[in-house]
Amino acid sequence: MAKEKTNQEIMSCPVARIFSEMEKAYGRKSNFFNHLRQSQVEFLKAVRSLVDDRIDELEKKSEKGKKKTTKIEVE
Repeated sequence: MAKEKTNQEIMSCPVARIFSEMEKAYGRKSNFFNHLRQSQVEFLKAVRSLVDDRIDELEKKSEKGKKKTTKIEVE
């Protein structure tokens, strides 16, 4: 009789299955997984740069809309 598959095995995406099989074959300490971990860091840094750029744009827009005040001396 064939081995019963768990719900996780049936429902997982093909890419996740590939990574799971690679982990079983080579272990998490392999160069493959080291590269994947580093790529996660680079991806998050890329997202952070997009967020930072958008924040800068919004701050510049809000600064343009502000009226400058002038101090007037009253006698």
